[in-house]
Amino acid sequence: MLPGCPFCVIDEQKTVVVQKKETLYIALSNPRLVRGHLLVIPLRHVGKLSELTNEEQRDLWNTVVEYQEKILTTLSTGCDVRQNYHPFQRQGRVKVDNLHIHLIPREFKDQIFLLTQSYETELFKDLNKQEIQSVLALLRGG
Repeated sequence: MLPGCPFCVIDEQKTVVVQKKETLYIALSNPRLVRGHLLVIPLRHVGKLSELTNEEQRDLWNTVVEYQEKILTTLSTGCDVRQNYHPFQRQGRVKVDNLHIHLIPREFKDQIFLLTQSYETELFKDLNKQEIQSVLALLRGG
């Protein structure tokens, strides 16, 4: 637990906890991108996935799968699963320096698509051989 962290010290006026488990809790995201946007948050303050214990990792991913299915059977036909690690960004209203997984209900051509993702098509580039070799060398350590 880290004093001052909004995920460690829960403000019950702003945070709606859906369920609390042994190593994590699920909350409605506030602020949220869309109706039903959930956060899966470890109870222990950590910054990166690699800092979780094996038990915490197992619980986290099992809960992500469980709640993604709940979203798909009750709220929407699609669901994004996101985790961001941006130490270069300052903590603020929409960025918290504590690991959390976003579960975001999605629909075909929803508001998120129309406002942001429709523009991503121009960002995608085909891989070339030089990039493949250099990235593989970095990732494989040689």
